[in-house]
Amino acid sequence: SCETDFVSKNAEFVAFAQTIADAAVANNVKTVDELNAVSINGTTVADMINDKLASIGEKIAAKFERVDAPYVASYIHGSYRMGVLVGLTSEAAELGKDLAMQIAAMNPVAVDPESVPAETVERERAIIIDTMKADPKMAGKPEDMIAKIAEGKIGAFFKEQTLLAQAFVKDGSKSVGEYIKSVDGAIKVTEFKRVALG
Repeated sequence: SCETDFVSKNAEFVAFAQTIADAAVANNVKTVDELNAVSINGTTVADMINDKLASIGEKIAAKFERVDAPYVASYIHGSYRMGVLVGLTSEAAELGKDLAMQIAAMNPVAVDPESVPAETVERERAIIIDTMKADPKMAGKPEDMIAKIAEGKIGAFFKEQTLLAQAFVKDGSKSVGEYIKSVDGAIKVTEFKRVALG
């Protein structure tokens, strides 16, 4: 990653990043530490990044995401400013690209409600409850009523923030889950990663 559009669009920097990505794939690395230790023509990735940092004069770091699935679709958006990987249970190039574009545009937090981290759900619930308690219209309402309303709002959070429940950006009349079923009901999304600069 880098800090500015000027660097991210630079052909030399893009080629440099591609060299590192190719080395990551060729060496089947699983962590950023493994990536930093990979040697390319006798120089580790970590040293290559430090050298590039010195020549560009801008903070550069290796961001590493990996998706292991029977089929992985990818999408690069906005002059290399954002990238998405989405894992599927079987090959589906067009579906994969549509899903990756959805993830780029809508930035879901998880595939479905069950895969939202518990701490994220609890944080959202606490924010919702605190907001309701601060609302003068809710003054004096019983705790169980506030908790019930909060659960409804958590349901709305899941609908907006989980991939399968989101409205499909190419056809708002259906959810992403419904779109997937219309293409091939047997295909499942296993996971996704979204990385953005800045």
